Parts: sequence; structure tokens; C-alpha cells
Amino acid sequence: MGAADVRFGRTEALAMLARYGDRSPEQVDEHLGSLELTWLIAEAENAYGVQIDLDDERLDAIRTVDDAVTALGAQIAAAGATTGSAAS
Repeated sequence: MGAADVRFGRTEALAMLARYGDRSPEQVDEHLGSLELTWLIAEAENAYGVQIDLDDERLDAIRTVDDAVTALGAQIAAAGATTGSAAS
């Protein structure tokens, strides 16, 4: 799987959030609480093998699932582009 194959979208985010609280993706609320966001970041880091580094301003701006997809997806894509060839 190359860097071009790295994708973090709404479907992936909802699946990860569903594991927090043992619910289905359809039961995930659009608005994220701080614990859900922390969980999502940890799950994304684990799943994609990257470290997500968002400053306080960027974290505070994440209020919804779509906000998280935009912010985390950009970090994951950037890390995949820079570390894709370093994966062993």
C-alpha cells in the first residue's frame, strides 16, 4: 500500500468513533465531545501509524465529524506522503 492509498474519510472516522461507546456508525452524533475527539485522534494515529500534531487553535476548531475528517485527514495524508517510502 503506497502513500496514495492512505485515506482518512468520513466513513473511517465514523467507524472509529463507533468503537467508542460500542455503537453503530449510524448512532454517532455529528458533534464531537473532547473525549470523542481524543479517542478519534488516538485511533487514527494507531490505524495509520502516524503522529497527529494539532495546536490548541486547530483542536478547538474541531466541533463536528466533518471538521475532524478535514483536520485529521490532512495530517494523515501529509504524513503518508512523507513517510510512505519509510514504512517497512
